Amino acid sequence: MDDSAPLAPGLYLVATPIGNLEDITLRALRVLKQADRIACEDTRQTAKLLSHFGIATPTVSYHAHNESARARELIDALKHGARIAVVSDAGTPGISDPGAILAREAIAAGIAVYPIPGANAAINALVASGLPSDRFTFHGFLPSKEGARRTMLEALREYIWVPQVSLLRPGNEAATTHIFYEAPHRIVATLEDVVAIFGSAHKVALARELTKLHEEFLRGTAAEVLAALQSRPSIRGEIVLLLDGTPTLALHPIGESTHATLGVEVAALLKSGLSEKDALKQAAKSRGLSKSEAYREWQRTKR
Repeated sequence: MDDSAPLAPGLYLVATPIGNLEDITLRALRVLKQADRIACEDTRQTAKLLSHFGIATPTVSYHAHNESARARELIDALKHGARIAVVSDAGTPGISDPGAILAREAIAAGIAVYPIPGANAAINALVASGLPSDRFTFHGFLPSKEGARRTMLEALREYIWVPQVSLLRPGNEAATTHIFYEAPHRIVATLEDVVAIFGSAHKVALARELTKLHEEFLRGTAAEVLAALQSRPSIRGEIVLLLDGTPTLALHPIGESTHATLGVEVAALLKSGLSEKDALKQAAKSRGLSKSEAYREWQRTKR
């Protein structure tokens, strides 16, 4: 690393480690050392990183609650030739973290903007998920409220199905993997919604605590991953959830009756380890049925 190389004036969007401190690049360290100021999502969190690498550059807070006001101050400094680095608590600034507004305003003001690449949870989860990686869509965090979350997932189901119905032929490569961030205390409810809306056999992957000591990947059907999490006393850590963009034909065939579809889903849920009561509850939820109606439908499929 050549610390003597001059740092040009401009805005530097610097990716920082998402867990393992070794994930930071030599270029990122040089930029952080030579910048006039570092704008941080949380100055206390960034102070730990800077202290570890012996960096004494002054910091200033730049987070969701002061982003617009602070951006004006930083743009003014940039116009006068400052070299300002922007970091989030972890990962790449502007990706579900502050940074995008400042970058947009800097560009509008004719200020050079330099991306300093590095760790990103969504991309790291994707490449190790086992799901298609040629095409993907990053959605950020799912809504925290159940109704809004289900509405978003239902809209995504239609997006996956409608454009691809005519494309579902062997060898077709139209699938797009969908990537979300989710909080640990909501992940079970979210996966219950995925099972209800996409079907228990829909392929998913879940990455937890990426690059940290307890990094973990869960891969399989939505019902299998849900059952694995439901068996745990608690769930901790940052989570990335990935959904296969290929429709699950076995659970959503065109023109199939509701009776047959419910029967297939309940059978798959039972196979994944759920009890008949829980399987019927989830199947009922996905179809807007009462538990008694779902039970009657289930009994008819077994005749």
